[in-house]
Parts: sequence; C-alpha cells; structure tokens
Amino acid sequence: MFEKVNPMHPDKIADRIAGALVDYAYKIEDNPKIAVEVLIGHGNCHIIAETSVTIPLEFVEYTVARIAKQDDIKVDYREVAQDAHLAANQNGKLRCGDNGIFSGVESNEQEAKLSEIVHKLYKLYPTDGKYIIRKGQEGDELIVCQSCTDAKFVDQVRALLEPGDQIFAINPLGEWTGGVNVDSGATNRKLGSDMGRAVTGGGLHGKDLSKADVSLNIYAHIKALNEGWPVEISCAIGDEMVDGMEYGDIVEIARDYIKQRGGFEKFAEWGLI
Repeated sequence: MFEKVNPMHPDKIADRIAGALVDYAYKIEDNPKIAVEVLIGHGNCHIIAETSVTIPLEFVEYTVARIAKQDDIKVDYREVAQDAHLAANQNGKLRCGDNGIFSGVESNEQEAKLSEIVHKLYKLYPTDGKYIIRKGQEGDELIVCQSCTDAKFVDQVRALLEPGDQIFAINPLGEWTGGVNVDSGATNRKLGSDMGRAVTGGGLHGKDLSKADVSLNIYAHIKALNEGWPVEISCAIGDEMVDGMEYGDIVEIARDYIKQRGGFEKFAEWGLI
C-alpha cells in the first residue's frame, strides 16, 4: 500500500513555503543554517525560522500568498538565531547536524504506479488531492480524493489505469473544495508521501543541508536506487564520517540532487518519490 498527496495539499503547501525560505537563505549564503516550521490554515500562517540569514517579512508574506494562492492570509513570522551550541558544532567544517537512523528503499511497483498517476492528475487538476493504492482481490485498487473536479474526472482517472486495475472510490465524501480554508497544513507531516517505505523519524523539508534529515535521507535514497536493495545508515551529531564517507561529501551529493530538482521548494512538492 502507498499513500500520496499532491503539491496543493495543505501539508505540502506548508512544506513548499518552508522550502522557499530555505531557497532564499541559500541565495544569501553558501551554507546557511536554517530550520523552518510552518503551520497554515483557515486564514492564518504561523512560521518559526531558526536561521543565520535574515529573511524580510515582505518576502515571507509574498511567498505564503504565492504558494497558497491566497492574498488574504495573515502571516505571523518569528525569526530566531540557531542555538549557540548547535551552531558551534558546524564551525570550520560540515559535521552531522543530528542523531538519526535513515533508510533508503527502491520504489516498488505500487509506489511507482501511484506516483505516475498522481503527477498526471495534478497536471489536469492542480487542486488539493490525496490518493491511496492498495492490493485488492482483483488487482490494484485506487482511492482518489480530489477537490474541485468536473464531470470528466472519473473518465480521466480511468484512462490512467492499466488493465486489471480497479477504482475503489472517488471522492467518497462527495464534492469538496480542499485547501487551507478546509484543513490545516504543517511542515513534514506527509512523510509517507515523501519517502514511501523508507520512512524514518526525520522530515525532509525546511532545513539546510547540514541537517541529517535532509542530506542523509537523500543520500540513502540515491544509494538504494544505485545498489538495487534497501540500505540503512545511522549517524550521531558531530560525526565527520558517515557510511565511510566525509559528511561534507554527502552534503554535496544532496546539494546536487536538490539543484537537479529545481531547489528546496520544488523538492518539497513531491519529496523523494
């Protein structure tokens, strides 16, 4: 089984806002220290950023309005410096910024299939949506919750399925609007959508590359894809070597991956899958 949400789900909107602020920090510094938490919903957006870079409130407000597609959201932005002891850990050299265990798992057939379906649906309906695929008695079952649809929607969903697949339910609660006026969104709440079976305790979004939650999750994902089997990596805060490599080299692998994805905001749209 696999669950996926699209970029307009409220949790993904929160992830994307956090990612956009991290993108801003990287335009100012090569290796900023930043961690952003976003809670958005019902006309309000609360943001706390621990950051080495000052981000203008005007940019924050513009970013929230642009990504949420609403101009009337009230933004409460709090900016603070990173804890001095944690900041000292990174002085002079990139070292692991957290404790953790990280998994990398190559996508299975269901994950790949649902991801492809959701990407195609999002091009047709760029509105809040969430989806599940699971094994049924007669083939894979697809459960679709998509806001702001039209009369063609069911036929368009069917056109994306393979022979033997079946739709279990489409909008089981009926028509709905979706988005941050209906629900609230929080950063790093959709770990299953971001990582599939590789879910660990650390979220991918709103953090700089010194954070293991970002770089080691990406590194483990890439390693699993390259080697073709699951991998598991652990680290402790302050580690200079992880998985037999300089931690700084792992950060550079993650930096290249983020660049290829188009930045932290674009990465936050879909996660690793």
